Amino acid sequence: MTSYTDLLAGLKRLSKERLEAHIPEDWMQGRTTYGGLSAALCLEAANGLVDIEEMPVRAAQIAFVGPVGGEVEVQATRLRQGKNTAFIRTEIVSETGVATQAIFTFGKARQSQLDYVYADRPDVKAPEAYEDFFAGGFGPSFASHFDVRLARGARPLSGMSDSTLGLWLRHRDPSAPADATALLALGDAPPPAALSMLTSRAPISSMTWYVDFLTDQISTQDRWFFAKHTADTARQGYSSQSMAVWNRSGSPVMLARQMIAIFG
Repeated sequence: MTSYTDLLAGLKRLSKERLEAHIPEDWMQGRTTYGGLSAALCLEAANGLVDIEEMPVRAAQIAFVGPVGGEVEVQATRLRQGKNTAFIRTEIVSETGVATQAIFTFGKARQSQLDYVYADRPDVKAPEAYEDFFAGGFGPSFASHFDVRLARGARPLSGMSDSTLGLWLRHRDPSAPADATALLALGDAPPPAALSMLTSRAPISSMTWYVDFLTDQISTQDRWFFAKHTADTARQGYSSQSMAVWNRSGSPVMLARQMIAIFG
C-alpha cells in the first residue's frame, strides 16, 4: 500500500513545468488510474507555476482522455496570468500519449458586496452512525485508501429509484492535508450515482469533470467531508451527474459536474 502522502512525496519535479510520477497498483481502477488521483496530479503540477498562497485554485476542467498507469509525466503550461487570475493547462502523458488534460483557474480573493451561499448540506447523522460503503472488500483497488460511509441511497447494482447518493468521505491516510489537491483526490472516490440504479454489471468510465472550489480555506473535523452525488440524466450510454461537497460542520467547499460513460 502506498499512502496518499507517500505517493505525493515520491513525485519527481523536473522543473516548474514538469513532474514525473509512478502510479502504484493500489491506486488503479481496472486498467487505469483512479480519476481523482489523475486530477490531483494535474493540480499538483499546475501549482508549480502559481503562488497558491496568494492565488489559490478556483476551478478545474478535466478530461479523462485515456488510460493512465505506471510511469507518467505531468506537464504544465501557463496559458495566461494577470494581476488577479491565472489559467494553467496540464497534461498527463504516458507511452501512448496524452491520457488526462486539465485547465485550472487560479484567483486572488477580493472584497465584494456579495457573500452568499445557497448550498445547504442535507440533514444527516455523524459519519460514525453509518456503515462502510466498501464493506467486505467491495470496490476497486483504490477504494482501500478511502473511508466512505453510506448515509443515503444504495450501493451499486441495487436498482434503486432514487438517483442521489449521500456519503461521508475521508482519506484513510491520517497525514493527508485538507487542501484542494487532496479534495480532488477524495471527491471522485464514490462510484457514479447512476451505478446504484443498475441491476446488472456494466463497465463505466469518467469522461469529464468540472469543479468549482468554493473557498480557499478548506478545513474540516477529523478529515470528514460529506458528498451528495445526483444522476441528473442517464440515457444513450451516458450519465450527467451533479456533485456537492461540504465539510463536517456543513460549510460547502466544492461543487462539480461529471459526465460518465456507461457501457451497458
